[in-house]
Amino acid sequence: MAKNEFYWRRLHSLLGVIPVGLFLIFHLLANFTATRGEEAYNNFVAGMDKIPLLIVIEWIVIYIPILFHGLYGIYIAFTATPNNKRFSTFRNWMFLLQRITGVFLVIFIAWHIFQTRIQKALGAEVNFNMMEEIVANPWMLGFYIVGILAATLHLSNGLWAFCVSWGITQSPHSQKVFSWLSMIFFVIISIIGVSAILAFA
Repeated sequence: MAKNEFYWRRLHSLLGVIPVGLFLIFHLLANFTATRGEEAYNNFVAGMDKIPLLIVIEWIVIYIPILFHGLYGIYIAFTATPNNKRFSTFRNWMFLLQRITGVFLVIFIAWHIFQTRIQKALGAEVNFNMMEEIVANPWMLGFYIVGILAATLHLSNGLWAFCVSWGITQSPHSQKVFSWLSMIFFVIISIIGVSAILAFA
């Protein structure tokens, strides 16, 4: 692992954006159809279910990349050494938050999959009513809101780290500008995600 750590970290970084990051954006936008009502959301879900070989696509594009990104992310989280205790800068705190949200998201995503995809495999129908019943519990609604915000922050900050590690933003100025852009992106997709979950409440 240590010998090839550079390449593992690059793969972890890449999968966090493509396809995991792209899927998160798609998932939030898909759920946002709930703001237009139960029928709009159910029609969208029904359309998705008609995609050929959907389960194969889900495993290749979603589950396997998320599994690797999550498990390797836990390894990084518990082996990395944040220096926010010594240097209380914005980036150092974002470094720490990236690790905290990553560990939390492993738990949140596992629970979300259990409540939706696994229940579907057991015969339940994934529709507006399913999500409505899930978030009817105020504690579960709060859990989902925190999960959504953790995911959007993790992606937004991850995009900044991705651009730095892949040499896209090399100068301090470009990194500072992209910090602002990533935070604007965080606000936008957070509004979409929270609005979507509140539409079920």
